[in-house]
Amino acid sequence: MSTIDPILTSVYARTFKSITDEMSISVQKTTRSPILCEAKDFVTGLYDAKGQMLEQTENLPILAFSLAPVCKYIIEYFEGDINEGDVIFHNDVFSMGNQNNDVAVYRPIFFEGALVAFSAVKGHQADIGGAVAGGYNPNAKEVWQEALRIPPVKIYDKGVFRKDVWDLIFANIRLEIVQHDMRAQMGACTVGERRMLELLGKYGQDSFENHKAALFESTRKMMQAEIAKIPNGSYSGEGKVYFDGHHLGTVFTIRVTVHVKDDAITFDYSETDAQTDGFVNGTYTSSASAAVLTFLQMINPDIPHNEGMVEPIDIIIPEGTILNAAYPKATTFGNHLCPPNADAIIRALAPAIPDRVTAGWNNLLCSLTTGMDDAKGEKYVDIFFMGFKGGSGGMDGTDGYDHIGMIDASGGILDQDYEMFEQQTPHHLQMHEYLTDSAGAGEWRGGLGIETKFTFGSDDTQFVTFGDGDFEPAFGLFGGHDATLNSITLIYPDGAEKVPNNKDLITGVPKGTLYHQFAGGGGGYGDPKRRARDMLRTEVRDGTISEDAARDVYGLDE
Repeated sequence: MSTIDPILTSVYARTFKSITDEMSISVQKTTRSPILCEAKDFVTGLYDAKGQMLEQTENLPILAFSLAPVCKYIIEYFEGDINEGDVIFHNDVFSMGNQNNDVAVYRPIFFEGALVAFSAVKGHQADIGGAVAGGYNPNAKEVWQEALRIPPVKIYDKGVFRKDVWDLIFANIRLEIVQHDMRAQMGACTVGERRMLELLGKYGQDSFENHKAALFESTRKMMQAEIAKIPNGSYSGEGKVYFDGHHLGTVFTIRVTVHVKDDAITFDYSETDAQTDGFVNGTYTSSASAAVLTFLQMINPDIPHNEGMVEPIDIIIPEGTILNAAYPKATTFGNHLCPPNADAIIRALAPAIPDRVTAGWNNLLCSLTTGMDDAKGEKYVDIFFMGFKGGSGGMDGTDGYDHIGMIDASGGILDQDYEMFEQQTPHHLQMHEYLTDSAGAGEWRGGLGIETKFTFGSDDTQFVTFGDGDFEPAFGLFGGHDATLNSITLIYPDGAEKVPNNKDLITGVPKGTLYHQFAGGGGGYGDPKRRARDMLRTEVRDGTISEDAARDVYGLDE
């Protein structure tokens, strides 16, 4: 290996990140679905010729850590047949994908005739075929009832567009907007290729390979140093999953044992419950991503995200468990097993590193509407991201974030803009505001949840709910209190009320129906009576905490 310049190593690291950030901006500015351009439910990344992570921009982390495993699978799948000008699509959950709706584009990058890297974008598509528009089918038991499976397939082969392959895929997808969004993802990959070629042209391939190896080694040592701060031992925790979509009252347990040995860490899920007969199952990739993103919240946030970061982490998830369902089980809910998975990890590590964990985050309970916007004469699909957003858990020295969203998004998913929500759907937003007393009380309180109302603007609307947040609130730690539960109620024009199950499919919802949702807060950390009095008075004045709660829970006596 030639001499390594530490400054140049840093230049490579920052440039990789700059490239994935620019790719992210490209996706946001050129996609059309609000799921992508408004909520940023996508990730961008760069990977080397072996599929090893160079850097990522993780708008939605649960997607991000599936890009490298799929890249490695694609390299093996097309062994000897990856060429300049290729563009490859993939979403298959049984070949390292994480969720069917999350469709990835990979573009191999060649420099002076040699494969040196891949640029990639994965985004949640508004539709992906299957039995139910929008891709969430709580009634599914098999993958074919959920989606069109796309194993690695070339859309461009040596620079030649495969119209036959394109037409085959999109003949099975309901919404034309998905074609536009996939073209936007392809364009962002081209941006990544262009910037990587500029970097290679400036420094050369030998410099790139040598400094990349040095960057991986440096990052690995940073991660090992963080792991070494955790006392050696084995730590166990659990999280609960409620209702599989078919059998009311069913409860499933995620069990993790975290083994820490010097500078290595293992997350072992061998005792986790078996897979379900519904769509409430995960894939290995989605579940491993959940473990990684949860652990990253407990360590140095300045560690670069490349292959060296994940090398000291081992994750064991046996096939046939709820976190790693066997073919051909349905798995669309798998991304949303991250919250109970994270709960298990937090509960396991809290005794070992109490100053580095948060209390529980608000769990997910959300909705998706599909139908016809009569004013436009167009079909629409909307995942109601405003309702995703409860609060995060408090931690030692810091309150939880208000209205941040799911732990699997780690705050990355943005709200829809109110006006854009009403432009892109026929619905009318009536209310969306912080919810007083929704946060778990503590010396460091949880983040606030929200209350939301909107009226349906289309007849015969299809309505889907998915989540677990109506069964178990975000938990408190070290004397902190639990937060509030989530709920969704539909109030029909005739005054009848319906509370859907947390995995439900309701058809024929009439125009004028009122949607009323509460998303709870995060759990509190520490004894509420130790909370700063001046801070409490300010929060009572602002309506964050009620006078009754300040007196009865926090012990404010004036």
